[in-house]
Amino acid sequence: MSETLEPLIRPALYVVATPLGNLGDLSSRALQVLRRVDLIAAEDTRHSSRLTHHFGITVKMVSYHDYNAPGREQALLRTLQAGKAVALISDAGTPLISDPGYRLVRSVRDAGIRVIPVPGPSALTAALSVAGMATDRFAFEGFPAAKTTARRQQFQGLASYTGTLVFYESPHRIVESIKDMVEVFGGQRRAVICRELTKTWETIQEASLAGLVEWLNADDNHRRGEFVVLVQGAEKVVDEGLDEQKLHVLRVLMRELPLKRAAAVAAELTGGKKNAFYRRGLELNEADSDA
Repeated sequence: MSETLEPLIRPALYVVATPLGNLGDLSSRALQVLRRVDLIAAEDTRHSSRLTHHFGITVKMVSYHDYNAPGREQALLRTLQAGKAVALISDAGTPLISDPGYRLVRSVRDAGIRVIPVPGPSALTAALSVAGMATDRFAFEGFPAAKTTARRQQFQGLASYTGTLVFYESPHRIVESIKDMVEVFGGQRRAVICRELTKTWETIQEASLAGLVEWLNADDNHRRGEFVVLVQGAEKVVDEGLDEQKLHVLRVLMRELPLKRAAAVAAELTGGKKNAFYRRGLELNEADSDA
């Protein structure tokens, strides 16, 4: 029985999801599109050539990444305006999820040309599906900041978030990122590391954040590959129990001490809960930054 081909629209930019690792995850629709478009824009043509060679795709491929995006976007737009169909793919998974491309999509749409999604694999949704954490509310934060100070500030801004937190991380920063999570979120917060999803050495490890630091340090192989880190949200607090007097103590201490220390001292002086002081301190800092 022959495969039915859906009409290929021209001009159009097709945003095509490709496998994370297992080539069997490429959808039949994605394969149809990649074989029939006029041009493929890939994040790394050398990496994506493995995919095209495997499936016998002979369409011309050009690179499109953060470093050449401004000039390449104009060239791709001209190709589309000439009535061609272009496919946008990333190194793995769904394009634009922590990958370049949103400016291209916006420019193409502003030019009156259709942008068509061809959905499929995504490390974000794959990790959420196997983590065993609540998915009714989650925040995807992409890659944490590279520098320690900025990274900890980023985590501090998320410390009171009650939904599941999801991050991507690279092998050379995974240990330091998890250590910073221990410092900010607390070592007992539950978390899951998903490593090398759909690949030969796929690993899904659940533990406390402190336990994950030990697991990463126990074997060099645990620190290799591509990572998705999921962190359980903060516990919901119905009544913070902080009256005006306690808040005054917290504000005074925050003028002289880092927030974590100020919260601990305020709790000791007033008999309140340290976590409640810490969460309220985060809110106060956020309000001051917005003022």
